[in-house]
Amino acid sequence: MNNLQSLLQAIDSFVWGPPLLILLVGTGVYFTFKLGLLQFRHLPTALKLVFSKDKSSNGDVSSFAALCTALSATIGTGNIVGVATAIKLGGPGALFWMWLAALFGMATKYAECLLAVKYRKVDDKGQMLGGPMYYLRDGVGSKFLATMFAVFALGVACFGIGTFPQVNAILDASHISFGISREISASVLTLLVAFVTLGGIKSIAKVAGKVVPTMAVFYVLACLSVIIMNADQLGAAIQLVVVSAFTSTAATGGFVGASIMLAIQSGIARGVFSNESGLGSAPMAAAAAKTDSCVRQGLISMTGTFIDTIIICTMTGLALILTGAWQSDFAGAAMTTHAFAVGLNSDTLGPLLVSIGLIFFAFTTILGWNYYGERCVVFLMGTKAVLPYKIIFVGLVASGAFLHLDMIWIIADIVNGLMAVPNLIGLVLLRNVVIEETKLYFAATSKNKHDAVIA
Repeated sequence: MNNLQSLLQAIDSFVWGPPLLILLVGTGVYFTFKLGLLQFRHLPTALKLVFSKDKSSNGDVSSFAALCTALSATIGTGNIVGVATAIKLGGPGALFWMWLAALFGMATKYAECLLAVKYRKVDDKGQMLGGPMYYLRDGVGSKFLATMFAVFALGVACFGIGTFPQVNAILDASHISFGISREISASVLTLLVAFVTLGGIKSIAKVAGKVVPTMAVFYVLACLSVIIMNADQLGAAIQLVVVSAFTSTAATGGFVGASIMLAIQSGIARGVFSNESGLGSAPMAAAAAKTDSCVRQGLISMTGTFIDTIIICTMTGLALILTGAWQSDFAGAAMTTHAFAVGLNSDTLGPLLVSIGLIFFAFTTILGWNYYGERCVVFLMGTKAVLPYKIIFVGLVASGAFLHLDMIWIIADIVNGLMAVPNLIGLVLLRNVVIEETKLYFAATSKNKHDAVIA
């Protein structure tokens, strides 16, 4: 058993090693410069579009609801636990590399969500079908790559990010903060997941559209409280992040020290893991949006990476650095809980805020990934397989309370990384489609503005 675990850990380190990280960031760098720094020049426009309505009737849910569904899957335990893990491993400099990965990742997210709308189809129940499976099959012309992506993504939904880690995070937080037994929490969670997911994308999007913005604002305000209470050290904290990104961090307190390479690797890996740019998950939600423009949806979708990493992960990171929690002996969720306890001078309020954040973040991640798994099932087996899949998924959520297998986490991590490979191949092969569509959209937009001025 130990030999198998060691082998899986070696595969995991290889999958999430420099080649994949270079490919992920490299794709973002390529699109950033080929699209003329689109994510910097058009971010204000993209943020405006998030809240404006598209009059199109093509689609299942509004663009805002599609973005919230994608964010429900990405804003999760990674924003609380992942940031703490990155800084524990790579020091404060890891936060800088998370920012860099996110800024380039916005261009990748734009490209993959543009392609999702461009190549989407309608299923026999009238729902939109889209995502890497369809642009790999119909755009690239490779059924093999499309099937490979769908199988890996289904694996992530059922045995990875979509179930076990989130279920355990919810049950642990409920038990520690509210004293609720794991069995009761598991029963309530299973019923809630069944109730929401059986209603399909409209039901998931409705819940996500209310819960995601609320929990994101709640968590950001909690982090801001910590930052404001330690505002006198904010300048020094940001300086420490930037300096540590380019110099080795010395061992202090419970922190064992880190090289620049470790800061880069842990920052980029956790950043990508949190915002999922390039992994191919968000395009499945983007394809359901009511829109006639693939570029418009691409712009809206790229704000997801900005919100997830540049805003929420930064808040967590600054709270950890300002309170000195990164130098403590704590790790993961315990480190973030310690930061809030110190930052708010309260041993009860701090942990309570982190627990509430974790519970809601993890719950919506389960909902988002349930939908992604469903889209993969439809691609692989047709709409008739949707109900059996949902029953199995709910069963996996229920069983997650009683499974403590380290190997499941490692397998989940491997499959999550493997998802990115066929997707990135598709993005590289369809790069000219992305560039062409972008040029056409902005040429038409500037012409409309010009005509409006003349009129």
